[in-house]
Amino acid sequence: MADPGSLLMLLGVLLVVVGIAGTVMPAIPGVPLVFVGLLVAAWADHFQKVGWFTLSILGVLTLFSFVLDFFATSLGAKRVGASWLALALSVVGAIVGIFFSIPGLILGPFVGAFVGEYIARRDWRQARRVGFGTWLGMLLAIAGKLALIFTMVGIFMTAYVL
Repeated sequence: MADPGSLLMLLGVLLVVVGIAGTVMPAIPGVPLVFVGLLVAAWADHFQKVGWFTLSILGVLTLFSFVLDFFATSLGAKRVGASWLALALSVVGAIVGIFFSIPGLILGPFVGAFVGEYIARRDWRQARRVGFGTWLGMLLAIAGKLALIFTMVGIFMTAYVL
């Protein structure tokens, strides 16, 4: 029979892997899953190697990911003058895009923002600009969240090894 600590560690690693995948998939909360995975991994060791100080830092980084996600996406959309409808439909496009694999994940937010902006303003050029700006903002948010995740894993591994 497997050691409960080993099973918890395996669950922690699985949550981290799913969290990394979830960073690029809009319906899965990537960074929070990574945090929970790291928390479970620390728990597996009874918090002997990774304590509350390290976990607090990881928690703050997790909270920062929400701020980063919101501002990067909003910045991309606002720089091109996106309407609220374009922002809302870009989220819908991202969620619908999940069902169409990688092309859907890439094109969904763009198409959603484009359609939302066109409905709001009836201007093809502006809709195209907003679609691209919103998509670029989401891409920057994903890159920032991936950087945060790898920073979190690095902090965890450093605390675990030292």
